Amino acid sequence: MTNALPIEIDVHGVKQLRDSGESFLLLDVRQPDEYQAANIEGSVLIPMGELADRLDELEAHRGGRIVVHCHHGGRSMQVTEALRSRGFDGVQNMAGGIDAWSLEIDATVPRY
Repeated sequence: MTNALPIEIDVHGVKQLRDSGESFLLLDVRQPDEYQAANIEGSVLIPMGELADRLDELEAHRGGRIVVHCHHGGRSMQVTEALRSRGFDGVQNMAGGIDAWSLEIDATVPRY
């Protein structure tokens, strides 16, 4: 999969992936206190600053799809680009982050 996927996916695309049952990792790169305040069910928290030390946790997903999100999409785009540069070709940034998820998909997820 040589970067066959667009670098970004919108929240509606992520919801479609979830609804279809497609297997993918939803990676949350925010801080633990942000995750406590609001998170998307089933997401895995690896704060951006810990990523380099915890890359081995993503190895099982190297050949699959990983959707990265943060609050608004800035940090997650940096992580998406970093992972792609390390050969994780199926990585996409969730445009708009958890804020867009709360506004457009699931209003039960608190905004902050």
